[in-house]
Amino acid sequence: MLASRTHAPILLCVAALTTTGCTASQPAADVGSGAVRTDSPDLVQADHVVLSRPENLNWGWYPIDKEPVLTVESGETVRINTLTHVGATQGEDPVTYLTGLGVPRDQILQDVIDFWASREGRPREGRSGHVITGPIYVEGAEPGDMLEVQILDIGTRVPWGANNTSARGGVFSMDYPGFHEADPVLDIEPERHLIRTGVVDGREVAFFSPDIQVPLAPFMGILAVAPDPVVGQPGVTVPGVQGSRPPGAFGGNLDVKDLKAGTTVYLPVFHPGARFYVGDPHGAQGDGEVSGTAIEQSLTGVFRFVLHKDATISGPRAETDSHYLIMGIDLDLDRAARHATYGVVDFLVREKGLTPSQGLSLASIAVDFRVSEVVDLTQVVTGFIPKDVFLR
Repeated sequence: MLASRTHAPILLCVAALTTTGCTASQPAADVGSGAVRTDSPDLVQADHVVLSRPENLNWGWYPIDKEPVLTVESGETVRINTLTHVGATQGEDPVTYLTGLGVPRDQILQDVIDFWASREGRPREGRSGHVITGPIYVEGAEPGDMLEVQILDIGTRVPWGANNTSARGGVFSMDYPGFHEADPVLDIEPERHLIRTGVVDGREVAFFSPDIQVPLAPFMGILAVAPDPVVGQPGVTVPGVQGSRPPGAFGGNLDVKDLKAGTTVYLPVFHPGARFYVGDPHGAQGDGEVSGTAIEQSLTGVFRFVLHKDATISGPRAETDSHYLIMGIDLDLDRAARHATYGVVDFLVREKGLTPSQGLSLASIAVDFRVSEVVDLTQVVTGFIPKDVFLR
């Protein structure tokens, strides 16, 4: 069931943290020699803080048995720092690499440098490229429960991000399901575009060019619980290792741009404690993410975790003030659309008391089905059910 939610911030810390976090009666300081700002100081306060230090980060997967970086009770809030992979995972040292792109030295987070230095000890087989913070253990969560994740606030940590383009990237990749040998090829060289961000007339924007400003709408590309990986499933080539590229029933790399501040996400629980992960932070993204990347930009998020016992759902769902969001996920975009449609009908039957025939009719005349992302192996179609059609 998609529960009603309140998004009032909690202003006082009520619980002590493990050594990997810090108490947060004031915005936490994750101070490093190169940090522009280590947290977004104007975000709402939280009960706990998890920093993006190497011990709290994972490279391209969701460990099932890693010691939790934090344990919380249902209803508690957590401020979580995340890192973009840009500058943190390449072969070249991050200062040389990022300054070469045009990032000033004093705009490189110390966390990026420290994570990069830790990469040699991290296994890579079967894993993807995202930098992911977690896991956070929710007391009492068991398989068959549902975890509600209220996204209370999200803010940028640095005034820059990056986007990649290439003739064979994103939807133009040769392994993309719609690829044909006879397709035209873009006449471009691979390029990583540095995109600066800042505030203009009270709103945060990306300075794409002298004549183009893109409003920022920061969100986390990855919101996940620990999965139940089986070799042969998308992104699982090594036993027990779910690569972070494809999303799935556990959530993961959904890249649904509407999962921003003010939205609530619902995830099924597969393991005790749910074990929540978050990462792949984006400053802005269009539906589809067609080049294969968004504005990849380090962010801080504030989340409230609410546990629902014995509330089984088959995959990720979400809720905004105006819509219910039902995701369909599949290797094939057409089947993702079918899954999303079935999910919408099932929701309307279970939650709104419609018959299946009424549900399909309403889905066709009132529900928008949007392609959320098409470049991460599995593809995501999201059904947006408007709340204002329901009078009660």
